[in-house]
Amino acid sequence: MPDPSPPLPPPPVRGTRKRLDHVDAMRPVKQVGVVSTHTLLFFAPAAAFVAVGASLQLLHVTREAFLFVSACMLTYSVRDQPGIDHRTFWRRRFGLVAVPYLCWTLIYFLLTLRSAPGTPGGDALHLLYLAGTGYYQLYYLLVLLEFYALFPLCLILVRRTAGHHGLLLLASGIAQLVLVSAMHWGLAPASMTGYWATREVTSYQFYLIAGMVMALHLEEFHRWVCTHVWTIVAGTLAAAAAAEAWYFLSADNVVSWLGSSADPFQPVVIPFNIGAIACIYLLGVALVGRRRSERTRRAVHSGSDNSYGIYLAQLLFITVLGWIGWSQLNNVLPWPVVSALTVAIVFVACIGLTEVLARTPWAKPLTGRSRIPWRVRSTAAAGPATAAGTATAAGTATAAGPTTAARAVGAGLPVDGSADERAGVWLEALSRT
Repeated sequence: MPDPSPPLPPPPVRGTRKRLDHVDAMRPVKQVGVVSTHTLLFFAPAAAFVAVGASLQLLHVTREAFLFVSACMLTYSVRDQPGIDHRTFWRRRFGLVAVPYLCWTLIYFLLTLRSAPGTPGGDALHLLYLAGTGYYQLYYLLVLLEFYALFPLCLILVRRTAGHHGLLLLASGIAQLVLVSAMHWGLAPASMTGYWATREVTSYQFYLIAGMVMALHLEEFHRWVCTHVWTIVAGTLAAAAAAEAWYFLSADNVVSWLGSSADPFQPVVIPFNIGAIACIYLLGVALVGRRRSERTRRAVHSGSDNSYGIYLAQLLFITVLGWIGWSQLNNVLPWPVVSALTVAIVFVACIGLTEVLARTPWAKPLTGRSRIPWRVRSTAAAGPATAAGTATAAGTATAAGPTTAARAVGAGLPVDGSADERAGVWLEALSRT
């Protein structure tokens, strides 16, 4: 039976590749989750630890979503190429990930040095330790670099298993469940649990493999999720309820064999993570849909361009807020209100800082963006992509970066325009219920 989907467009001229706008729109959504996580960890009162823990149980999906999208977009950018130019590959990866990682590690080291000064030798060793293990949220980039080192082998794997990707995902999913269960119940070596597990690429292998497989079937994936919105949302809510029930039962020691509620890797959240990633994808589709206003589109575009900067700089503002006693607001306002206000302040402040840094000679090492002029032509004059997006569209292929080096199947991948429209309508209906 012939494939009813329209054929892919011809390969565009180098340097003119379009953005996957709906995937770009996923970036600021994920960063809201990341900033929310760190806001709760820094400013939520100790008395609310159970409610905070329940929230973090679900918010941790941002780690898996970050890596899933990174793997998907990197694979999508090379899926029609016979091989990888390793010199170009590593030059781009180093500039987009390793350099910002090292720069911000140094910034955070200097920022926190005042609170725990030591000897010059001890401070130097501490800086090396941070560079090797990842300062706070920066460990995401460390895991991403580990994935880059394995990417050529992973690409060979997904290409040689073409036609059997369902079995590949099944095997990877079972391996993920077994590994996470071993971590959770203390059966894995200490080097593969807790702090160290968050920094090891093996802890996220299913989401990376799934992202790569999705990239090879992006059109089919897009069509399916856009025509099964209610199924995805209902399944995700059910999985979230199961994960929260697991958390409360373990936190209150009602069922002791459930293990620690503080474990960052819980086997019960795997179904929720899968559903949440699909929901974030659908939200990205809705945010750039035809029904959105031009103002909304510009806001989403700005959020996606600045998402890497938000990720990198968030702890800068959270730390400063901590210095000025921001948590004392919990004595005046309910802590959920303080948390929401903090997320908004940090988010906006990071966008402002990123916009300024992107116009300086330090744009690339501090924001991952190519430098843009202080005055940017209007959208009508410059075209649908911003100057930053146009300048880097051909060379940026990581979910950490502000733009996507991937060829879009139309603007927002409209493989089935009616499906996109239905997804937007259904999501609007959900928001009213």
